[in-house]
Amino acid sequence: MNDDDDTRRRAARAVRIKEARKLAGLSQGQVAKMLGLHRPSVSEIEAGNRRVSADELTRMAGIFDVSVSWLLGEAPETLQPDDPRLELAARELGKLKPDDLDRLLKLLAAMRPTGALPDDGGAR
Repeated sequence: MNDDDDTRRRAARAVRIKEARKLAGLSQGQVAKMLGLHRPSVSEIEAGNRRVSADELTRMAGIFDVSVSWLLGEAPETLQPDDPRLELAARELGKLKPDDLDRLLKLLAAMRPTGALPDDGGAR
């Protein structure tokens, strides 16, 4: 693996770590405390400027309720588009009021199975 590949992988990992932290509803400071790090270290990890040890990745996966393979970019980011459950879910979600949808999204984030993160298309 060359330096460009390493940089791309580190950047992809950083994006997933930041996304998982936010979906878990945690601040960088909270995560730092849980990992026994300083908050700037978490910031550097999320910026892709600091290497992450295997132990740190494992602990982050547990904290964020995702798999290590997802954090590493080895697991798929979303469901398969041909899953019929997506169409059913979309129809039902379209019937919700905005406030109810926000509450449901928070509930789903808390209930998601290990390794699966919702892709909200940037809506918040």
